[in-house]
Amino acid sequence: MTESKLHQLLSAAVVRLLRPLVRLLIRNGMSFGTFSDLAKRVFVDIADKDFAIDGKKQTVSRVSVITGLSRKEVSRVLSLPAVADDSAQQEQYNRAARIISGWVNDPDFQNQNDQPAQLPIEGDEKSFASLVKKYSGDVPVRALLDELLRVGAVIKQKNNMLLLKERAYVPRAGDLENVAILGVDVAGLLNTIDNNLRPDERQSLFQRKVYYDNLPEEALQELREMTREHGQALLEKLNKWMMQQDRDTSANSSGTGRMAAGVGVYLFEEKIEEEIKR
Repeated sequence: MTESKLHQLLSAAVVRLLRPLVRLLIRNGMSFGTFSDLAKRVFVDIADKDFAIDGKKQTVSRVSVITGLSRKEVSRVLSLPAVADDSAQQEQYNRAARIISGWVNDPDFQNQNDQPAQLPIEGDEKSFASLVKKYSGDVPVRALLDELLRVGAVIKQKNNMLLLKERAYVPRAGDLENVAILGVDVAGLLNTIDNNLRPDERQSLFQRKVYYDNLPEEALQELREMTREHGQALLEKLNKWMMQQDRDTSANSSGTGRMAAGVGVYLFEEKIEEEIKR
């Protein structure tokens, strides 16, 4: 493939992926100037850290050549204050997700039918407090319970026993955790695509989809339900295996290095603005 053709395809792909992102940014009040500074910051950071020559200190001049920004602009970007991270929201999401995952998969918190058991709030064994201690460490039990009650994942019954209603932690629309998920989930997909596009000897990562562009609107509700049912079942199966491998949730896990890995399932829809095909 010629470099010109590659740039044409890449430009088309960037425009396509930017459309939903820009729509989200405008809806939430981010201006082009702010987005531009963030994009420049990432260009400079990636050029500085990922494209340095081994054994040589990266220079402003070389970053300028790689990014196409002037040396003055590179220096300005490097002097900008650091962007506040989203670690607090992401950690809250991770803790809540681990709690529900443990409740669903750990036999210590299941009933005789291998389903999530109803739990008392306090207690040394088979309680919500012991579940929190095992899967989220030394964090306030009440804070996690209040969050799961707020999003409707857990219901407190009249006898004060807790019933798990949702087998996954899904923040409500408008919650800050959803913004944090944007950065993590979309970045994960793009990293997979980047890995699979590289011409070197990297191992290909699983990346598949099914797509049809002439479905009737009436079919979408059943598709949503099928995706929720089968997608959730797949994720629970993978989650159970990953819990057994992760050192934070399994004392028997061994091996070298520290890796992060995940699998995502999502449904996408769009309205085709054209005459229905016959």
